[in-house]
Amino acid sequence: MSRFRTLFRSAIVALAALALAACATGPRVSVDADPAADFSAYRSFAFFEPLALESRGYSTLLSERLRDEARRQMEARGFVYEAANPDLRVNLNALVEEKTDVVRVPEVDVAWYWSYRARAYVGVPIWHERVHAVRYREGTVNVDLVDARERRLVWEGIAVGSAAGRTPAERRERAGASVATIFEAFPHRAGGAAAASPPVRP
Repeated sequence: MSRFRTLFRSAIVALAALALAACATGPRVSVDADPAADFSAYRSFAFFEPLALESRGYSTLLSERLRDEARRQMEARGFVYEAANPDLRVNLNALVEEKTDVVRVPEVDVAWYWSYRARAYVGVPIWHERVHAVRYREGTVNVDLVDARERRLVWEGIAVGSAAGRTPAERRERAGASVATIFEAFPHRAGGAAAASPPVRP
């Protein structure tokens, strides 16, 4: 019985870990916009130099992947890349964090006592729970659109998802896909009123 309980407990913990990873895989996207911003006035864009994720002052394989995807998404919505005097500047950031969640696993044991009425030992179930810590890696991608003339943030999107068990190349592709997912929530086109765009994915 003890071995069965151990196997059962291990299976529950493994399923809980998979469930946590699945919940974080989405990714979960949240966006915010400046209600005073006139998006119909924006027609061109460029990038901040260096980007927020280029903290050491030079580009990386990840920053180039995110930059390429952000440019593709902006141009798909009619914005023109103009390095010298853009209407919008795009900033990008990404990070991976170690996370810990607590999983509570229900368990049952049996306590035996002698019943003088039944003249036999009687088993009584005792319910309790065991607490386990499940560790996983979570990635966050940020996209900021800044009014270049006023130097004011007008729109931001954040994607949060699992970064567990992936190679650097796979994480770069996942981060690029997260940029595409963020832009699905950006409802504006260059020089026009809010209008839904067809999803553009890598």
